Amino acid sequence: MIQKIWFTLVWSFIKLGLYFYSNKITVLGRKNIPKKGAVLFAVNHPNGLIDPLFVTTTNSRQNHFLVRAASFKNPTIKKILESLYLMPIYRIRDGIKQLSNNQEIFEKCYKILHKGETLMIFPEGSHDKKRSIRPLSKGFTRIVFGALEKHKDLEIKVVPVGITYQHPSDFPTKVTINYGKPIGTREIFETNSGAKSINILKAKVSEQLEKLSVHITDDDNYETTLQKLTDAQVDFTKVNEVNKMIQSESIPNSKNAKTNFVKPLLYLIIINSIIPFFIWKIVRNKIDEIEFIDTFRFALNWFLCSFFYSLQAYIVSLYFGKTIGLFYFTISAFIVLVYAKLTPTNAKKHKEFNEFGKQI
Repeated sequence: MIQKIWFTLVWSFIKLGLYFYSNKITVLGRKNIPKKGAVLFAVNHPNGLIDPLFVTTTNSRQNHFLVRAASFKNPTIKKILESLYLMPIYRIRDGIKQLSNNQEIFEKCYKILHKGETLMIFPEGSHDKKRSIRPLSKGFTRIVFGALEKHKDLEIKVVPVGITYQHPSDFPTKVTINYGKPIGTREIFETNSGAKSINILKAKVSEQLEKLSVHITDDDNYETTLQKLTDAQVDFTKVNEVNKMIQSESIPNSKNAKTNFVKPLLYLIIINSIIPFFIWKIVRNKIDEIEFIDTFRFALNWFLCSFFYSLQAYIVSLYFGKTIGLFYFTISAFIVLVYAKLTPTNAKKHKEFNEFGKQI
């Protein structure tokens, strides 16, 4: 019970933070989420640990997460992640000996599904900003079919979830979370051999993910197609529209990016958040993987700005009264919200500069 209360508090705080961090969050297919029973959410993975945050805060099911084991190296972080229902999944790159730890994790997953709860997993196996659905690993099928084999009365629905960002690693973010149609797994498991069942489930999930997110075939024409879409300043979060352009090869002509008339607000935000800003600059220089930019920027600045705005408001209230202190805090939050909601989210190639002038 305490863990659920803790999870709900953190979930609410993160949901509020994502609202301030995002220009627009579009959620499609929410009606496809089963209201009860065992569900495995199979999600594409373009943008680090912020991906599960967007998914879990846009559906009403309380999720358990499988994330890469590297996130659990720090003992303190490990305890925090485990308290929020995150579990490590080990890959070959983590070391052959570590793979044996997955069996214990799988057993936990079987229990979770048998209780009619939900799992979230990223079957591509790693994050990558490329606008393509990559080949899926069979790890999620082992969990599904392992649970079905162990519990003969169990049915598990697999719900593919597509995440598409207008430009990953940019602030404010603009994203579409697209829930696909549930895939029943009991029939697949009972009417096919093990290998065939795995291939069928992987194919069904891949087929939906390619429609639920913007998918450019990863071939020799990938860069050309992406450049045309970027030059046309398409809204990638309009997933169906962009996929039709790609399939019909009817990409509009190039057009100029929209001017950011609220850019002066960004500098006002930086001045008002000068300590969090410098801490972020230090941390930013140590981030090696572009896919973790959004994750660290959101987490660090949401917690730091919340703390420092509260501290600064308290100091202001000591000198000018509680009303002025509350007014300062409200205005500080309001300026961030206005900037996030009114800034144009232009299409950009991944090698362009982010808001803080660092090439990514």
